[in-house]
Amino acid sequence: MSINPELAGRVYPAGEPYLVGREKIREFAAAVKANHPAHFDPAAAQELGYADVVAPPTFAVIVAQRADAQLIADPASGIDFSRVVHADQRFTHHRPIVAGEALAAELHVDQVRAMGGGAMITTRAEISTTSGERVATTVSSLLVRGED
Repeated sequence: MSINPELAGRVYPAGEPYLVGREKIREFAAAVKANHPAHFDPAAAQELGYADVVAPPTFAVIVAQRADAQLIADPASGIDFSRVVHADQRFTHHRPIVAGEALAAELHVDQVRAMGGGAMITTRAEISTTSGERVATTVSSLLVRGED
């Protein structure tokens, strides 16, 4: 099955909220070598004015990829996950992500561009709290390789 060119413009509603845990932030910060004390110590984060530990900027990818998974799992998309290469990721932060929040992401398919036998799909995840406060916008480019 080839990539459905009619995906462009499709919007996938926010799924189950992602609960941002203190330990998840600490684990992520350690993995990406973000060593600021505010990522690990609630007191250090509170000194900066936050209620709890603050996530490194790239932590938003966790919530965004959960949204991208809806597109990948959609049978109408024509995407074979074994042929997907994550080509690009960009972040626009409206404010930091803090432990204790529940975040959800609405996914927008902004562009589908044929490339040889495959396609480049550009998605945008609008991440917000469950009360509707904007947190981050992520833009992702997925290259779906064509058949050999």
